[in-house]
Amino acid sequence: MNTSRCKALLGIVIALLNTHLLVARAADLDANALVAAADAIRFPTEPFQVQVRVSSISTRGKNELHEYQVLQKGYDNSIVRTLLPVSEKGQVMLLKGADLWVFLPQVSQPVRLPLSQRLTGQVANGDLARANFGGDYQATLIKEEDINGERYAQMELIASRRGVTYQRVLYWVSLKTHRPYKAEFYTVSKRLMKTGVYQNFIDMGGTLRPSRLVLSDALHKGEESVLEYSGLKTRAIPDKVFTKEFLRKLQN
Repeated sequence: MNTSRCKALLGIVIALLNTHLLVARAADLDANALVAAADAIRFPTEPFQVQVRVSSISTRGKNELHEYQVLQKGYDNSIVRTLLPVSEKGQVMLLKGADLWVFLPQVSQPVRLPLSQRLTGQVANGDLARANFGGDYQATLIKEEDINGERYAQMELIASRRGVTYQRVLYWVSLKTHRPYKAEFYTVSKRLMKTGVYQNFIDMGGTLRPSRLVLSDALHKGEESVLEYSGLKTRAIPDKVFTKEFLRKLQN
């Protein structure tokens, strides 16, 4: 094969590789944009507050009811106040960046907690304290599929920083409406922990949002927690609210 022909073939190969890389990058960008769009449907991009009622069902006969008030500002600022049960009322979690603390009544210093720690039933601390995916994960489009006559993107979300609630998430989002449909949550070893299904889209804050999230244990059939969202509204929240100093004063 002569030199000119080799150069021509090499040029074709390089062009094909470059095309492949551009397509892959475009898919990644589209996936991250789709995750951001679904985040904006689940909760407002502006600071907001919402009530969350958590009903946990256990096959071992231990059913629990918890209620929380959540204040959130951006990806990295959240406060979770326990309203029910009465025995836990007054507990407050503060998320600041990647750090999560819990303030307990009659305890002078806050206790640091991991986002992945179980809060109640199938609900982890991070399920309430950090509501969105966009700030913690890098998304890649895996495939498109039809579910109940609607076209969905299935995406793989890999943690982009330490200390997140889950290391890996498979996430289904409607290509037409950008509504979230389902999420599968995995451990570092890629073991499926639980599945979440977004349901009952209603008008909250001027947008149709899922008012119900059902989290089902992947290992123990029948173990599940139902999160019901209500009273969502945007509001101005000063930055000082999301500080340990401010919450210490409230505890005193």
